Amino acid sequence: MTKPHPSHWDHLDPDAQLVAQAIAEVLTTPLRELGPEAARERLSTAPSENPKTHLDRVDELTVPGRSGHLRARLYHPPGPSTAAPRPALVYLHGGGFVLGTLDGVDELCRAIAARSGWAVLSPEYRLAPEHPYPAALEDSFDALAWLRGSALELGIDPDLIAVGGDSAGGNLAAALCLKIRDLGLPRPASQVLAYPAVDDSFARPSWTEFADAPLLTGADARWLWEQYVGAARAEVGHHAAPMKATSLRGLPPALVLTAEVDPLRDDAEAYAERLRNDGVATTAIRYPGVFHGFFTEVGVFAKTDAAIEDVVRHLHGLAATTSPT
Repeated sequence: MTKPHPSHWDHLDPDAQLVAQAIAEVLTTPLRELGPEAARERLSTAPSENPKTHLDRVDELTVPGRSGHLRARLYHPPGPSTAAPRPALVYLHGGGFVLGTLDGVDELCRAIAARSGWAVLSPEYRLAPEHPYPAALEDSFDALAWLRGSALELGIDPDLIAVGGDSAGGNLAAALCLKIRDLGLPRPASQVLAYPAVDDSFARPSWTEFADAPLLTGADARWLWEQYVGAARAEVGHHAAPMKATSLRGLPPALVLTAEVDPLRDDAEAYAERLRNDGVATTAIRYPGVFHGFFTEVGVFAKTDAAIEDVVRHLHGLAATTSPT
């Protein structure tokens, strides 16, 4: 007897239905029951020998940080290396703070660099539960600081560096902007947040409506959050859960992307609304028919291409209008 599809199935477009079925066949045990090591093994992404987007130059780097050296990749956009310094996006991978690798966002970073003309730095960061909060945020902060300090020798404009990420990476990008504001440091040019994890109340309607969504269920999302914040989960503040910030004023312009079928959807959209209400120029786009994780799946979802084009449009707009601060 065929197991009935969950209630959200009719919300999914044909691409998403195919992927959801494939995930259900591979991920037969919830992440929270697999545990960190088995979940990493089950969902790891192998490096591609034939990437969909060819770039002439992708540098494998080690970035110095307070925890030691971190692996990173710098994706150079097409064009002569002798041209004027290029803008750059620091892109932080997702994976619920527990999973995720540079390989998992390789195709996305290639596509953004090729289509936007921006360089893209994709840094590693320490993962939970072995390294709970604030380890990932510290590594993200250090990677951005390194890029700013090394920008001119890398052919990058130090006054035009944005931050972005998906899911946990979206959380880190948002938290990074808050931390930088709170320290009084020069802010990033923008924050590009794809279905970011920004709240730890788990209370908005999408947590119930899409509790059994593909790839990321509500229960698994809560478990991943617990791995990240560890024993301090009752005390963490807005650098862990950005929605807890008393004010979002003074943050850089934001592009917030959400998926229709995603327990995190309403939190991310509420964060976008708070940004607007606090005077931050913010664009929020919901992609119908897809679920959490779609943004990094280049060539799999049609909506992925649309979302990349929206990011590219946003970056082009920044490059055209942003002046050094």
